[in-house]
Amino acid sequence: MADNVTAQGANTQEWPLPSFYFKVSISNVGDISCSEVSGLETEYEEITYRAGDSPVFTKLKMPGLRKSGDLTIKKGIFKDDKALWDWVNKVKLNTIQREVVTVSLLDESGNPVKTWEAVNAWPKKLTVEGFKADGNTTAFETLVIAHEGVSAK
Repeated sequence: MADNVTAQGANTQEWPLPSFYFKVSISNVGDISCSEVSGLETEYEEITYRAGDSPVFTKLKMPGLRKSGDLTIKKGIFKDDKALWDWVNKVKLNTIQREVVTVSLLDESGNPVKTWEAVNAWPKKLTVEGFKADGNTTAFETLVIAHEGVSAK
């Protein structure tokens, strides 16, 4: 009997990795304990082209420059956690401490299974969520990070 192997080479008895077990690290800043990460995407601009002597009445589509969206990290506020604020405060006019942001999806043992790196990253916006006197939620801050591309490892 044949092994239960899919086209991707994974055993059909395995389950996809859960999205809640991940780690975020920023070079020269450290590991960031966060509850949410979004924006791991790569997109290419579309160039449409039609040669003047082409008998076909449609345009050709070709890939253009790569575009990178922003990474968004949402994390709880801890008492003595100042690493992100220190990084944000280093941003000055035309002087930016660019870093590599690494997001790792972990297996049940805590080992990285899939890793994404955003290169030349710098803090674009840091927002502290609002406070409510009658609320019972955790205090959060949201960091938006600009970068120049994501690669999967």
